[in-house]
Amino acid sequence: MALEVDHPKLLPHTTGRRAVLFLAVCAFLQLCALPCLCTRKPAKPRDRLAPILAYIHSDWALLTRSMNDCRSVADPKLTRASRLYLPKGFPEPAAVRTLEKSCNVQVLYLPVPIDHPGATDVDIRQHGLLYLPNPYVVPGGRFNEMYGWDSYFIILGLLRDGERERARGMVENFFFEIQRYGTLLNANRTYYLTRSQPPFLTSMILQVYRAQQESGHGDNEWLKIAYEFAARDYQMWTRDPHLAGATGLSRYFDFGDGPAPESVAGEPGYYRSVARYFLLHPDLGRRYLTLPAGIDPARASPDDVRLNSLYYKGDRSMRESGFDISFRFRPYGAGTQDFAPVCLNSLLYKTEKDLEEMARALGRPDAVQSWRQRADVRRRRIDQYLWDPSRGLYFDYNFATGSRSGYEYATTFYPLWAGAASPEQAKAVAGNLRIFERSGGLATSTQTTGVQWDYPYGWAPLQLLAVQGLRRYGFDAEANRVAEKFLSTVAADFEKEGTIREKYNVVTRSSDAPVVAGYRTNVIGFGWTNGVFVELLHQLPPPLAQELSAGPSRTSSVGP
Repeated sequence: MALEVDHPKLLPHTTGRRAVLFLAVCAFLQLCALPCLCTRKPAKPRDRLAPILAYIHSDWALLTRSMNDCRSVADPKLTRASRLYLPKGFPEPAAVRTLEKSCNVQVLYLPVPIDHPGATDVDIRQHGLLYLPNPYVVPGGRFNEMYGWDSYFIILGLLRDGERERARGMVENFFFEIQRYGTLLNANRTYYLTRSQPPFLTSMILQVYRAQQESGHGDNEWLKIAYEFAARDYQMWTRDPHLAGATGLSRYFDFGDGPAPESVAGEPGYYRSVARYFLLHPDLGRRYLTLPAGIDPARASPDDVRLNSLYYKGDRSMRESGFDISFRFRPYGAGTQDFAPVCLNSLLYKTEKDLEEMARALGRPDAVQSWRQRADVRRRRIDQYLWDPSRGLYFDYNFATGSRSGYEYATTFYPLWAGAASPEQAKAVAGNLRIFERSGGLATSTQTTGVQWDYPYGWAPLQLLAVQGLRRYGFDAEANRVAEKFLSTVAADFEKEGTIREKYNVVTRSSDAPVVAGYRTNVIGFGWTNGVFVELLHQLPPPLAQELSAGPSRTSSVGP
């Protein structure tokens, strides 16, 4: 950098040779990186976040798929010919005809119209992509589809980046799924037609609607359409088989049977490793294994036994929960269908409150009262079944055994995010923050099981929901600390790797995340981490954001 000094005639006592000598000394000192008495421009402060924000901004385009894009049809989980399915009787769009010709894609129609999830007469042997009308952002890597709950966090990032139309188009894709495929799907592949994902639809709708209002383009006609689809999506969760016994709460439940096709193809050896685990744990194995006659259980190998239909129902339902894989609903999620989960019922409480808000905006007072009553009932049942006052945490409820699970899990912050907790309950949960807090953010659970949705891994969505939940009840210092820890973990890892990942080890503050079962890659992209990073940074108080931008963050001693 060139040395800038005032003109010699303006420097007192430095004329002639003395001025020349003065300039030479200053130049020498600057070359040696020592302070100089000369006048110079101050160095521009370092902004370590600029590269990561530029990466995220450009990543939206890289992760966008549409029916004009050959990349959309490829399925990294299944190495088969590319196929695209249209709804039965749906006119073939021009974009699809072009895709068929230019990308060597086989275009097929679903065998029957689908107006509800789990339609038993849909038999698809050759899986493929399900058509969606609007461009959408995928998570990345093996996840080359539009996912249910991922999309909420992606939409947050898109809206912060000014991408309102893309965000609205994704929400309208979910309307299309509900109308043409029976429900908001896990993702738009045919093997996901049997299940949904955690219900964030009303949260997505309101985020887009508010962004439209802030831009001066509020659209109540759009909100009216959105309200009807959201109410229809809600109904799926509040009737059998999604009811959790007699609790009045809801559960995760996949309508399909047998092994999940994407796991068989994309996670080779997974089900064999599960069978091996249950052989080594016979108390559980008796429930989930079928042993042929004449085989001694003590001498059986994984090749001798078969996982039974009860296990596969739990495995599939675990995948609807989004927490695949965890031991939270028994090992490998085998008992998922037996639980009323904290996360799902908190989300349904928020759905009821969101629908109340929408009904009010649409001038429907009877609906406002109905939704308020539903939310009040659910909140009482959450308190009755999921809240443990002695431990100050929310736990999933096993309605098959009539007991709370006791499995400490970061979904305990969901009722705070949804507004379902009382001030006293929120204070108790915040007081237990140390159970999950580590140097890199919040660990998903306290159990080391070797699978990705347990200790020591931290996931972007759970960081954001916990931080926003803490803020909602006035625990700003705690929220800022957790946010800063996770942001700095992602930023530091980005400086080393140049990428953003699906999950992070919050103990080592890195993306080094080896797992022993399921898919074993830490996927690059990554849609919801991008969105959460932008949203957490936006909500961080300016002084803390500036500190984060300037250099490595401080590491709090809170948490082991």
